[in-house]
Amino acid sequence: MSGAHLLWQVCVILATARALAWLLGRLGQPPVIGEMIAGIVLGPVVFGALAPGWHAALFPPDGLAALGGLSQIGLVLFMFIVGAELRAPASAGAQLRAAAWVGVPGVLVPMLLGFAIAPLLHPTLAGAGVGLFPFALFLAAAMAITAFPILARILKERGMTHTPLGQLSLSSAALADVLAWIALAAVVGLMGAGQGWSALGRMLAGLGVLAALGFGVLRPWLARRIARAAPDGRPQTGLLGVLLIGTFAMAGATEWLGLHAVFGAFLFGACLPRDDRLLASLIERLQHIAIVVLMPMFFALAGLRTSADAFGGAGLPALGLILLVAVAGKVLGAGAGARIAGLGWREAFAVGALMNARALMELIVMQVGLDAGVIGSELFTMLMVMAIATTLVTAPLVDLFLHAGRRRRVRVAAD
Repeated sequence: MSGAHLLWQVCVILATARALAWLLGRLGQPPVIGEMIAGIVLGPVVFGALAPGWHAALFPPDGLAALGGLSQIGLVLFMFIVGAELRAPASAGAQLRAAAWVGVPGVLVPMLLGFAIAPLLHPTLAGAGVGLFPFALFLAAAMAITAFPILARILKERGMTHTPLGQLSLSSAALADVLAWIALAAVVGLMGAGQGWSALGRMLAGLGVLAALGFGVLRPWLARRIARAAPDGRPQTGLLGVLLIGTFAMAGATEWLGLHAVFGAFLFGACLPRDDRLLASLIERLQHIAIVVLMPMFFALAGLRTSADAFGGAGLPALGLILLVAVAGKVLGAGAGARIAGLGWREAFAVGALMNARALMELIVMQVGLDAGVIGSELFTMLMVMAIATTLVTAPLVDLFLHAGRRRRVRVAAD
């Protein structure tokens, strides 16, 4: 493929992503939803169905390697920022216990529901030769994931970041995502190890060594280096290069272990010192280029891997079941946990609705599952629709629960 062809691909992808991001933003939705929808629009479901000749000419199957490389870089940079954004609860006492009450049920209930529906979906939607257990574990992880960055953005847009509800939601989402990523790592390890438990043990041991190296050696060294070279929290070119080298090295190490590169990038980001000035600088310098330029390549490739046949036959009932389990598991599981943690029912269900946002994080889970051969293109397509739908309803559900509660209090006061 020529360089001009790649540039035309990038041009079409970016133009479509920005147009739909602008449109969804005007409708009060996170722009990332428009970018995700752009992937479906550019794939075989829409563009391929409306103009198959043009679609084949612009996105030939043997001409996507360069886009794959760009999307991989964007994905690694994005997960590095997600790891750097991860924050432990503000206190090790009540806040941590409350986050556990929300985060643990917010993971376990969707996972249990995912396990429950797995036998129904496995015969037709699992990857070739994949056993029921790894498929069920993957489906459970896919149901359990929460999009921490999107949740944070929704809270920020509504001025709720520093409220008790907002702090509880952020802490719980961080805990929930850690648990879900551990489950996903087990799935990928099982598949990469040929479902052999001893090989899986070696993989997880390797991951443990990387984690010990990151938190025991790299984190204190990076803290000293950053304090000395960037006391204002804004690393200059040399130090920024060190951070990027560490990110890609850790990503390459987890890929070499048979896991996915996203685990290493996330791990290295989590190893950074918790400095809000450093995080703001990294977002300013890396996240914008990753999100505006590179991540749309990831969305486009995800869209190109969807299947126009996913909704034929039993496809629509399967999609309906997945949507029901995804929404109910998060809203009820996290909502019940928030109620136990002391919130009223309205606020508790609002927390559950926030935990229901999956967005880009779900796409990453799906991509990992597809790359590992756990799922096929049909289930990949359904999960992509689920990721978009659950994120679309998050903000309206939060407003519904909270505003309904305010209206009720106003009526009681008036009476």
